[in-house]
Amino acid sequence: MSPEMIALLSTAAGIGLLHTILGPDHYVPFVAMAKARKWSLVKTSVITLLCGLGHVGSSVVLGTLGIGLGIVVSRLEWAESVRGDIAAWLLTGFGLAYLIWGIKQAIRNDRHTHSHTHRFSGEHEHEHAHHTGHVHVHSDSDKASITPWVLFAVFVFGPCEPLIPILMYPAAKQSAWGVAAVAGVFAAATIGTMLVTVLVLTFGLNAMPTGRLARYSHALAGGAILLCGVAIHLGL
Repeated sequence: MSPEMIALLSTAAGIGLLHTILGPDHYVPFVAMAKARKWSLVKTSVITLLCGLGHVGSSVVLGTLGIGLGIVVSRLEWAESVRGDIAAWLLTGFGLAYLIWGIKQAIRNDRHTHSHTHRFSGEHEHEHAHHTGHVHVHSDSDKASITPWVLFAVFVFGPCEPLIPILMYPAAKQSAWGVAAVAGVFAAATIGTMLVTVLVLTFGLNAMPTGRLARYSHALAGGAILLCGVAIHLGL
């Protein structure tokens, strides 16, 4: 392997790691949803892995098509920018909708006490929550949940802007192996960083006592995702 290729692969790995760590949208949504919906670490890992594959894979496909069609870097970066805007709006919309739903759930699960006087047993109090009908808080057992699919759609649209320029160097050398190697190293670094970060943060968050905040877990998750979407719009 030439020194140039070693340097290129090292760059791809470093950029993959840094662009993931510096982008909270790569891990905050998974941590927030895992906590709110009580996903197991295995389910959290699988969902993160699939979304990571969709995230990197879509950019690899776009970059490969661009190379094959001879499209210049600026046009590919423009396409990635458009995809980024779509992903940001999807993430913002999902976060806002989930925040509103979470607030409604918190209100419906507001527990309080009522005092009752019985003829023979005297007065006693009992605690309950008001619900309209029979309400289910969707957890890890909810197989019909669309949340993972929404996250997958967001990450498929989410671009990997740093990948395109570094793919062009081996392409210019007409090295298919070089293109595949750069894409593979970048994907491994990005997805691996996502998995490690999500699992460490999820494990730490699960170990923390939540107390009364547990009732607001869905609302807090929606708020966190909404902030990620807003941060992308602001270019943060």
